[in-house]
Order: sequence, then structure tokens, then C-alpha cells
Amino acid sequence: MGVGGNFWDLLKPYARAEGFDFLRNKRVAVDLSYWIVQQETALKGQIRNPHIRLTFFRTVNLFSKFGAYPVFITDGTASPLKSQARIARFFRASGIDLSSLLVAEEGISIERNKAFQKCEKECVELLELLGVPVLKAKGEAEALCAQLNREGLVDACITSDSDAFLFGANCVIKNMQPNSNEPFECYHMSDIESGLGLRRNQLIAISLLVGNDHNLTGVPGIGIETAVRFVKSFSDDEILYRLREIGGGDLQDFQHDVNLDSSLIPSSDESPRKTKVPHCSICGHPGSKKAHLKFSCQYCSATANEGCIKKPLGFKCNCSPCDLDNKEKEQKRNENWKLKVCRRIASEQNFRNNEITEMYLNKQQQYDGDYHLSWENPKIDMIVDYLAYYQHWEPSYTRQRMFLCYPPYF
Repeated sequence: MGVGGNFWDLLKPYARAEGFDFLRNKRVAVDLSYWIVQQETALKGQIRNPHIRLTFFRTVNLFSKFGAYPVFITDGTASPLKSQARIARFFRASGIDLSSLLVAEEGISIERNKAFQKCEKECVELLELLGVPVLKAKGEAEALCAQLNREGLVDACITSDSDAFLFGANCVIKNMQPNSNEPFECYHMSDIESGLGLRRNQLIAISLLVGNDHNLTGVPGIGIETAVRFVKSFSDDEILYRLREIGGGDLQDFQHDVNLDSSLIPSSDESPRKTKVPHCSICGHPGSKKAHLKFSCQYCSATANEGCIKKPLGFKCNCSPCDLDNKEKEQKRNENWKLKVCRRIASEQNFRNNEITEMYLNKQQQYDGDYHLSWENPKIDMIVDYLAYYQHWEPSYTRQRMFLCYPPYF
């Protein structure tokens, strides 16, 4: 899932459609759990061991068709918050009352179900026979994918979890089907920054408001559009600190700190504001109707002898006094709206901004050991035996498929 509130729809306009050559001779980190869930959802009950079948064909295609070097990442121990979110999501999908939801003890994580662990173990066994590096993350797979990408050890991440950007990924590939000829969606953080004007901390802030894998609900009543508008009113450097303040109920100085152009409102030492300028009911510009019946005003394009032009429906005067007045009203509306959002955030008792923020910004290593990424020679005979056992494939069929990827070994 990743970030809630249709977050992928927000990013969709900035996706690039890439083809085979994009990944040629590049290293890609693959979130293995993403593939397993995809495989079980699409093919469960239709074919034998779909997770093994698709892992085999997709890995072979990444090598042979794309010319890529995949690194597979498996999940470690999920955070207690994510464990709780997984249970809540299952309860909702099953129609079970959430009031009966068991709360995980503090610091205790709940592992994935045994069936998933079995699928993952079997996929890892196959990948190791194929000579592909497999790393087990300390926590979430997408966090390690993002770290490898951020540190330049891989060129892209293949995952459907949008919070990979929150963990610091620079390039995320979504909806990739290695056995398809269709272009795939590729998202670059640089495109998101230039297109939406949002950087990493601001994306984290949006996830806190609309919900994420660690807190499914976010702040009730705040959707993606409201979250984006609110977050963009703060700089990337200050947004997380300000959310921490607001989440703690500190709104005392908020109205003095709103990020709007305070120069629009005259300061107290300036001359007092003049009385409202009268406007003509004919043309809508400053001046009197009587004067404008004889001579056109400076704003109208009519000749001096014809008088002013009748204002169109919905006319708004843009003279200096009106422009200033409109800007002041707009600023006041923005201030009131912003304060309303702040109060909604402050009223949310379960606003876990500190824990989740630290999780996304965690700069510690997400993997125990050295990042030694090497691709070994495939163990052809063992692969043939493995697939004969699990898939009931004839050795000739497996060798034929392997030949497309590893011709030097035949």
C-alpha cells in the first residue's frame, strides 16, 4: 500500500513510460513481497505454485529481455505499528468489527502468516539457485530498496509501496510486468519535486495526514487535496517540526507564523487605511455614476464624449484599493482555513507523527552485513530438479527457458 488517500493518483501525472532499454545494464532492487502478493492475487488456484512460476519467469525476463541485474529484498521484522495496521486491514476486508482488534504490545511485532513465509522461503531458494543476490532487510523491504537506491548501489526500485519515496528512494518502478511488452510506469523524485513542488519531508507529512502503512486512518477528515495544500504552506525544512507542534496542541502562536505574505496588510505604524473608495454603478470603476455619464473614466476604453462602458456580468474591479482589499480577504480566508486544519490535527489523539517520522527518516543501516552485490553462475542442474519437484516441469522445458537467459552455460 504505502501512503493512503490515492497517493499514487497524485503522482500519476509525473510518471514516465519507459521501455526495455531503460534498465539495460542497470541494477534494480526488487521488493519480493510485492511480487508474491501480485502472483497469489492474480493466479491463485489457477496454476501450481504461482509464486515460484512467476518468480522464475520474471527473473529470467529481467535478465534476458531487459538486460537488468536484479537484487531481491525480503521483509524483516515489521514495526509494531505496521503489524497493527496489517491486522486492521485484514479485519476490514473480512467485515470484522474493528472494536475486537487485538492491540499489539508495545515493541512487539506480529509476523506475516505462515503461508506467506513459506512462499517467500521457496522464492528465495529459487533465486539463490539462479545466482541472484537476496538481502533480508532489518525491517521493511521497501526501506532497504530505498536505501540502496539513495546510496547509489542500485539504479531503481521495483515496488508498489509508495512510501519508498518517504524512505528516500530516487527512482521507483511501478506496475512492471517483465513478461509483457507494454511500457512500465517509472517515477523519479526529481520529477515529483519539480512538478508538485513537494520534497521528501513534505511527502512524509502528507502520509501522516492521509494515512500510511503504520497508521491507516491518518487524520480523519483530511484528504489528499487538503493535505497537499496544507503541507505546501510550509517549507520542506520546517513542515515536520510544525506538525510535531500542532500534533501536540501548540497553536498559540500559529496565527502569527502562517506562511503567507504579511506585507499585504499595512503595519500599525503606517498611515491608517483610507475610507472605501466609491465606485460607479455603470462601469464598476472608482468614481461616481454622475461624473461617468458625461466623461469616461481612466479605466474605460470609450471616447471622452461617450461616457463609460457598462460593466459585464460578474465584473470585479482591479483598482489598487479593491486589489488590496481582495488580497486581505483572501489572506484572512487562508488563515482561517489553515487554523481549522491545525485544530483538526491537534484534536486527533492517535496522531503518531513522532514515531512514524523517525521510522521514515531512520538513517541507520537497513541490513545486517556488507552490501556485497554479486551475481553468481546459475546452478542449472539444481534448478531443473527444483522446478521438476515444485512445478512438475519436464527438464527439457526448464532448460529451454533457461537457455534464453544463460546461453553460455548450455
